[in-house]
Amino acid sequence: MRQYSPDLTPPWKKPKPVPEVPAEPGLVVEEPGTGFCGAVIRCEAGTVTLEDRFGKHRVFPLEPRGFLLEGQVVTLTRPSSTTPVRPTRTASGSVAVPGARARVARAGRIYVEGRHDAELVERVWGDDLRIEGVVVEYLEGVDDLPAIVADFSPGPDARLGVLVDHLVPGSKESRIAASVTSDHALVLGHPYIDIWEAVKPSSMGIPSWPRVPHGQDWKTGVCRALGWPDNTGAAWQHILSHVHSYKDLQPELLGRVEELIDFVTAPH
Repeated sequence: MRQYSPDLTPPWKKPKPVPEVPAEPGLVVEEPGTGFCGAVIRCEAGTVTLEDRFGKHRVFPLEPRGFLLEGQVVTLTRPSSTTPVRPTRTASGSVAVPGARARVARAGRIYVEGRHDAELVERVWGDDLRIEGVVVEYLEGVDDLPAIVADFSPGPDARLGVLVDHLVPGSKESRIAASVTSDHALVLGHPYIDIWEAVKPSSMGIPSWPRVPHGQDWKTGVCRALGWPDNTGAAWQHILSHVHSYKDLQPELLGRVEELIDFVTAPH
C-alpha cells in the first residue's frame, strides 16, 4: 500500500530552512520585530537575553527564524554551556575592560564632519573613546576649518584630530585640509561622498551603493534608487541599525579613525 506524507503543503510554499546557530555569549544578533540589537549574555530554557551597547537588557523567546545574524535569518539554539559571560571585545575590536569607568575628558578633541559621522564613530568606537577620555564633536562643514582650528588653538596638551568626508586629491576638501599646518592638528579623511558609503553594502543587504548623477542631492538620490522614502533622517537610522561592529565598515574609514584616536591620545 502506498504511503503518503501527512504534510500536504506544496514544496514551493514551505519555508526554506535557515541555519541554526548556538546562542554563545558575545554573539551579536538583531531581533527583527523590535529592531533590538545586542550581544548574547545569557541563554536559558526557551529564552535568550541580549545586551545592547548602552547596557540595556532584553529577553526574547528562542523561536525558529527569530533573529538576524549579519543580516541573515537564523534560528538560535541553546548552547551546551550557559554560563553568563560578557562580550570580551568592544565594537571596534578592542579588548573590553569590564567595569571600567570613563576617563575625565582630555583637552584634545576629534572633530567629524556632520552628525551622522559622529553617531557612527560613537556606535563603533564609543567604549574606547570613553576609556581614553576623548570627546567627539561634529562640524557643520569644513569650509571654515582653518578658522575653527585656529580658534581651538591645538597644542602639545590639546591635540586636535579632524575627520573629513570625500578627502581625495584635487577636491575642495583636500585644499582646505592642506591649509591646516599646525603640528598639533591632524586632518584625515575617507574617499566616500558621504559617511553612509563607509558602511559595507553587504551589511545593508545591497550589492552596492547607488551611483547618483552630478547635481542631484546624494542622500536623496540614494533613497530613491533603493526605493526608500525621501526621509534621509529615517534612512540614516536604518543604516545605523545595521552597524554592529567594525566589521560592518569599510577599511578606508577604520584606519583613519584609529589613526586620529592614536594622534589625540599620544603622549606629548
